[in-house]
Amino acid sequence: MDFKSRCKKIREEILELARHSRRGHIPSAFSLVETLVTLYDDVLKFDAKNPDWKLRDRLILSKGHGCMALYSILADKNFFSREHFAGFCQLDGILGGHPTREKIPGCEASTGSLGHGLSIAIGMALNAKIEELNYRTFVILGDGECNEGSIWEAALSASHNRLDNLYVLIDYNKYQSYGSTNEVCDLEPFADKWRAFGFDTHEFDMRKKPEELKSFFEDHRPISGTPVAIICHTIKGQGAASLEGNLSWHHRSKISDEDLSSIKDEL
Repeated sequence: MDFKSRCKKIREEILELARHSRRGHIPSAFSLVETLVTLYDDVLKFDAKNPDWKLRDRLILSKGHGCMALYSILADKNFFSREHFAGFCQLDGILGGHPTREKIPGCEASTGSLGHGLSIAIGMALNAKIEELNYRTFVILGDGECNEGSIWEAALSASHNRLDNLYVLIDYNKYQSYGSTNEVCDLEPFADKWRAFGFDTHEFDMRKKPEELKSFFEDHRPISGTPVAIICHTIKGQGAASLEGNLSWHHRSKISDEDLSSIKDEL
């Protein structure tokens, strides 16, 4: 299956989760799809049959409200059965509106309260250094999340501790819950900020040239002592025209079959 078809399949799985729950952060999940498919198909080292394998690469979705994309890719990689989709956002299900590590195979951290995932990732990356283990730590942040001071305190720590085994990916879809990022708290010059905090910083257009992220990881050689920041330019609701940049869909409840069919037709 080619990359475009893979991404369409994951978006259809996100809609299937919404069909069971009638709610969720669909646009926030859609903007993550190309990034997560690239990472899980071509970059991350893991064993779905042994989720706690000591040498696995770690991925933390700090942007926890985008969890529908994470659940879809984890099920696709056989960390758990799609039968669990029926329990999404149900009291007796393992798949909550934000991810919970203790319940979900392949989930590295419980997230959703924004601003904490990078600090957790730094702890994992430091552990790899201390124990001399050959795994990498990846963390995905939301752009609105980068308003949090805790993100920049953690960035200072990552650089200070020379964590060249740490990869910070930012889903830069330019919107947060109630407005555009430049209206709420402008992040620009965003790449220069990460460089100023000591990160080897790269930008990729996941809308038009998503394959370049895969090529980057194929060719990348870590700079000794330097953590990596990757700014992924996306669109909130990416892949469905009615959702793209539409803040009324940031979180939606009482989603109808007609809504889902209409979105699916746009994919």
